[in-house]
Amino acid sequence: MSKPPFISILGSTGSVGQNTLEVLKQNSAYSVYALSAHQNVELLLEQCKQHNPVYAVVTDAASVEKFSRLLSNAECQTELLTAADALQRIASAAEVDAVMAAIVGGAGLASTLAAVAAGKRVLLANKESLVMSGDLFMASALNSGATIIPIDSEHNAVFQCLPLNARGLDSSQMTDVDKIVLTASGGPFLDTPVEQLNRITPEQACNHPKWDMGQKISVDSATMMNKGLEFIEASYLFGVGAAQIEVLIHPQSIVHSMVYYRDGSVLAQLANPDMRIPIAYGLAYPQRMPSGAPTLNLAEIGVLEFRTPDLERFPCLALGIEAAKQGGTVPTLLNAANEEAVAAFLNGAISFTQIPLINEAVMSKIPCEAALSLAIIQDADEQARSLSKELILKDFH
Repeated sequence: MSKPPFISILGSTGSVGQNTLEVLKQNSAYSVYALSAHQNVELLLEQCKQHNPVYAVVTDAASVEKFSRLLSNAECQTELLTAADALQRIASAAEVDAVMAAIVGGAGLASTLAAVAAGKRVLLANKESLVMSGDLFMASALNSGATIIPIDSEHNAVFQCLPLNARGLDSSQMTDVDKIVLTASGGPFLDTPVEQLNRITPEQACNHPKWDMGQKISVDSATMMNKGLEFIEASYLFGVGAAQIEVLIHPQSIVHSMVYYRDGSVLAQLANPDMRIPIAYGLAYPQRMPSGAPTLNLAEIGVLEFRTPDLERFPCLALGIEAAKQGGTVPTLLNAANEEAVAAFLNGAISFTQIPLINEAVMSKIPCEAALSLAIIQDADEQARSLSKELILKDFH
């Protein structure tokens, strides 16, 4: 019997990484080649003990020594990699068949691109890497023969609803598609009076009514910046313009997205709000395998509600749509500004309603360029982060 193929999980201690390992516990689809974490080295050690990866990577310099001590006292054969390019190495190693790209934010860009350039099956949970690098990302995948399977529940739903011949990287196969509809829960403040939003605390923003996610993504869901980034991601991933993408508020989070066809048909993917479902789909594609998620019971749910999003209530969504229309380095600027603004909010430096103000200011103050190279993208990212920090200290503190 042949050994299962190898997978590297970038960001194994985060929500998606942990769910990936939960799915793998129930299935022998893959063996774990490598795991990575930023600071949560205690959990990383437990994961190494359970899954015995060949390598582990810790990206926070201050946590490397601590993990090294823990690992030396543990009964597992995992080797700690400490080189600056360690993430890229475990993402592109010849032995690796698939990569779960689950590092949050721009920090996951280099390793995700390394996996794409190496022609891996990339399970893309790090939407920011595609938001930032856009056409370069997709061109690299086309050139290397990489398979890109989106893991965000919305894009995974679209992927499942597309014809088989349109699930690759050739947008010419999308001719029968009229539009893509991304659904959004609306987050915890869907019906909160607008005048109360400036008093929202980080704890309230991280208390999502449907999904269990990390802090940054939870705040993005509360502002609907998450959906703005997903709007940009969908335009690149499926080769459609902004005019062919819509967003609908769906508080129950059961219909994860829909594809409208030119003959009037609408295909939707339904499931309980559980990240193990898209993860299992990505791991087993084109087959299916158990995810461990509970079976959907529509009679018990009873009602599925849909609303048009209020862009005045959710200005971050409007900014994401505008960035998708402009293209170039604008999505990179927006993503970087948002990461800095969310971090400042979580640290108590700015209010909840100042997040979109910082995002908009950065988008308007830094000129857009054509995103022709990774160097241009990285420079735009650095400019946006520098300006965001300056605004937070001087104008919004």
